[in-house]
Amino acid sequence: MRAIIQRVTEAACLVEGKTTGSIETGFLVLLGIEDADTSEDLEWLSQKIVNMRIFSDENGLMNKSLADVNGNILLISQFTLFAATKKGNRPGFTRAARPDKAIPLYEEMIRRLTVLLQKEVQTGIFGADMKISLLNDGPVTIMIDTKNKE
Repeated sequence: MRAIIQRVTEAACLVEGKTTGSIETGFLVLLGIEDADTSEDLEWLSQKIVNMRIFSDENGLMNKSLADVNGNILLISQFTLFAATKKGNRPGFTRAARPDKAIPLYEEMIRRLTVLLQKEVQTGIFGADMKISLLNDGPVTIMIDTKNKE
């Protein structure tokens, strides 16, 4: 799994002109799922997301987590995070999981983040043409790959 975490002061997802999810302070999380992903990847990544300390404390240091700032999550499925760009100029997406594998893991990620955050996670719609708006705070953008734990 790959996640792009963006610290935001607001973010929203629109599908066909209707808002499917919106948040104020928190994380916009773009989530890519590949065929090799398992529930262990999901558990590790969900813990990382919820406990990531990238909000500023009173000294301006990144020391606070979502819980510390009463933050929210807007979770968006994003198969393009597994774009292969080595050859040519048209990306390939063969590593991205097909919907029959990706949808259950995406739905489980929503449930797991909801439990860990102790509040409802806002979402887009899997596979839909989504329009995402955000006000990136910082900007602070973190990439996490469960197969390359740096």
